[in-house]
Amino acid sequence: MLISLPRDMLVDIPGYGENKLNAAYTFGGPALLTQTLEQQTGVHIDHYAEIGFGGFAGIVDAVGGVEICLDEPIQDPYAGLDLAPGCQILNGPQSLGFVRTRHGFAEQDLQRVRNQRQFLGSLMKTVMTPGNVLNPFTALPLLDAGAEAVTVDTGDHIWNLASIMRKLSGDPLTVTVPHDGMASGAVGSYLVWGPTTTGFFDAVAAGRTPGPEYLDTGP
Repeated sequence: MLISLPRDMLVDIPGYGENKLNAAYTFGGPALLTQTLEQQTGVHIDHYAEIGFGGFAGIVDAVGGVEICLDEPIQDPYAGLDLAPGCQILNGPQSLGFVRTRHGFAEQDLQRVRNQRQFLGSLMKTVMTPGNVLNPFTALPLLDAGAEAVTVDTGDHIWNLASIMRKLSGDPLTVTVPHDGMASGAVGSYLVWGPTTTGFFDAVAAGRTPGPEYLDTGP
């Protein structure tokens, strides 16, 4: 499963109390973000890899672009994006705009994480094709671009990343973590982590696919 956790989910951050999920990274980087998620979800995190979207445009260009299929046009001057409906090959700058854009969507950040999952799945399929993996004229620039865009946890190896890429290229179930509505408080507007969210992660922690009532697979 490829699971997106919206940045505005309200969580309990160790040592800081309740705040939005992205605040955990701001307060304590990868270590605190990982600790927060393990405590909140009950799921142990084995490996950590951080993708810098600003650097991964080079990965896209190294493999000659990535195909994305759209039902509706996307126009976002803030992201420098003007895409027509249908299937098309995105270059590096277009890909960066696609994974960043949220303006013009009714659900904004929730739609953005769906787009990011769609893009990562397509990117991994493209990267793992024999024409890219076995061709030195593609593989070497790809490795250079990947080294700039991806940060891994201490003790992790490139084979851990290769394993993740292989699994993501195999059409995994992709979902956004469910929430129990929106609310406002001291941290502003946030998504509520309620029984629906807990039920979703109870299934994940037990190694089960969450039921359809928990699954927002998006378009």
